[in-house]
Amino acid sequence: PSSASGGASGRALRGPAVSAAPQWSLACSSPPRSHPACPGRLLLAASRSSQAGRAGAMGGPSKSPGPVWQNHELRFDVAPAEFLPRLGEVEIDSINSVEDTKGNNGERGSLSITNLRLLWCSHKSTKVNLSVGLDTISKLKIRPVQSKLRGNTQALYVMAFFELVKYEFIFTSLVNASPRLFTTVMAVHRAYDTSKLYRELKLRGAIIRDQDLKTLPDEQVYERVSGVWNLSSDQGNLGTFFVTNIRLVWFANLANNFNVSIPYLQIESLRVKDSKFGVAIVVKTTKSQGGYVLGFRMDPPDRLQRTFEMINNLFELFVKNPNFGVRFSYDEAPRPLEQVTIRRVEEDAAIVEDYEDTFPVARGREAYVADDSGAASASAAAEAKEGSLGPVAVYNADLGCAVQPLPPGATAASLWTLVASSGPVTSS
Repeated sequence: PSSASGGASGRALRGPAVSAAPQWSLACSSPPRSHPACPGRLLLAASRSSQAGRAGAMGGPSKSPGPVWQNHELRFDVAPAEFLPRLGEVEIDSINSVEDTKGNNGERGSLSITNLRLLWCSHKSTKVNLSVGLDTISKLKIRPVQSKLRGNTQALYVMAFFELVKYEFIFTSLVNASPRLFTTVMAVHRAYDTSKLYRELKLRGAIIRDQDLKTLPDEQVYERVSGVWNLSSDQGNLGTFFVTNIRLVWFANLANNFNVSIPYLQIESLRVKDSKFGVAIVVKTTKSQGGYVLGFRMDPPDRLQRTFEMINNLFELFVKNPNFGVRFSYDEAPRPLEQVTIRRVEEDAAIVEDYEDTFPVARGREAYVADDSGAASASAAAEAKEGSLGPVAVYNADLGCAVQPLPPGATAASLWTLVASSGPVTSS
């Protein structure tokens, strides 16, 4: 299959892949850590091994594992089981000392940032916690705040909107002079916000260029199928079908802007069904994306069956390991001072007394003299050869001071006569 990847950008966390194009990266000096007072954090780390078992147990017809609520909802005081990451959710960073200044001022807790949400848990009681989906966040900003644990300090304001209600969360880092809270949360949210094609159905988007698909980072095109009819209208539209590891894309041959991008994440069911146009591949999307039912037909029937089997297999693989489009990598931890210190080395160098013989290039200074008018230039060049910095000043009896040597045939009186004869400059 053909493949393409996008880059981007920003700061870079070196690890599993935080952003789609434009690519934003993150920076952490160490991998995320869990706090013993928050069982939810331990579940986040420990459940990664159980994900493989759950994914391997899946089989049979391709079905979505259920709606994704982690990035779309805002929940308070959730049960420990809801701290478990769903398939495809990855903990990007965990900050141990963070205060929920808005709702629990003076209470220390831990903040975990995943590719789908922000999770805050109190150290005193695991029942006091927050789950803020990245999709609900409308604005992030840094403002001064009055904290019981830090006093007057800078805090991260998270503005969220969920079920027609506006929310405000204030998170204060209790680590002195550490911008990690601000940089990580903002970079992850920016990466999430710029990777919507991985998670949302897109109609009439700028996804086709020169009759070819503009691929996303980590996206591979497994097959390009021509002569595919889109049955969304009564007469149907002839176009081209792309099958990738992340989505299905169709566009009309006569109008590239008439297209649809269907992420596997938003497919509720896939099947082959009879229609008034004949046998077709029927794709049903989730209710959160409008519950569309889209039909695609191609000839001959065995070609349609092969294409359906490929889509079905890729869909099953995606369900076991979803790609939400947020890519990141961890920066390497700084090495100890002892490892980066360079030992002093005594150089074996000899002092040469005859400077001119060692550097004969200095004798070529006269080659760069710009004035070549007669004896003055020759005198200057000769003096340069002798190593002087310029012509030697001589005493002038008429002026009563030392001046540069005058050109041959010139006197101080003649120079003043020339200046005086020119007379004052007048303007008309």
